[in-house]
Amino acid sequence: MKKLGILAGVAGLAITAVLATSGVGSAADKKLEQLKAQGFARVAIANEPPYTAVAADGKVSGAAPDVAREIFKRLGVADIVASISEYGAMIPGLQAGRFDVVTAGLFMKPERCAAVAYSEPVLCDAEAMLVKKGNPKGFKSYQDVAKDTSATIGAPGGGTEEKLALNAGVPRERVIVVPDGQSGLKMVQDGRIDAYSLPVLSINDLMKKANDPNLEVIAPVQGAPVYCDGAAFKKGDEALRDAFDVELAKMKKSGEFAKIIEPYGFSAAAAMSTTREKLCSAK
Repeated sequence: MKKLGILAGVAGLAITAVLATSGVGSAADKKLEQLKAQGFARVAIANEPPYTAVAADGKVSGAAPDVAREIFKRLGVADIVASISEYGAMIPGLQAGRFDVVTAGLFMKPERCAAVAYSEPVLCDAEAMLVKKGNPKGFKSYQDVAKDTSATIGAPGGGTEEKLALNAGVPRERVIVVPDGQSGLKMVQDGRIDAYSLPVLSINDLMKKANDPNLEVIAPVQGAPVYCDGAAFKKGDEALRDAFDVELAKMKKSGEFAKIIEPYGFSAAAAMSTTREKLCSAK
């Protein structure tokens, strides 16, 4: 009997160890229940439109909080309550328990990924090209511009886009330095350049103001860097992060994600073109 008692005790310890390593019964599993009970999640934002914004009446909007609000609703958490924070104070505040999540355009970098538990990508800033409707030359990348010996591309002088075009093999004489966005748009309209390149947000803002049905945006440019944020959770809250990711994936697949972020100028395709794993390991 004594031997059976010892075996039972050992088995109990083994089960406890398995539960501990699997996260069952951990604080992370209880976090979502706590948020449901209090009726809201505390989010850190930066008040930097279009990522995040706070209206005069205190209402929180912007692409990142809007996505977070919808996902938390689907998880059974009625609303979000935002606190404005400087970027440098967001991760320390999260670690100290002042926020439940950061939804603020906090781009993923390896050092940040080591400090917090990021969701899959939400908002991304990638490279884009403005071209004539129908993309007559079939550009998908800067390399495509290089291969077409008659093609020209406009870009800000000394900017990332100019360097990316040159590094892709576009000859210097076919990379046209453009002083500002409005000039680049006009040059594409007039046929003086075949494409004009800027980050997605900037190109989409130009398109919105131009309201020209004869233009088209190519985004993200294939092979160019993509920088993305994600909802950042405290280490130890991975179960909550994973539940967030499940709903985020559903929204991306259904098109609801695009409906929320694209009116703000962000590209859903850019966010769906990469992963947390890639961004967290990027050099």
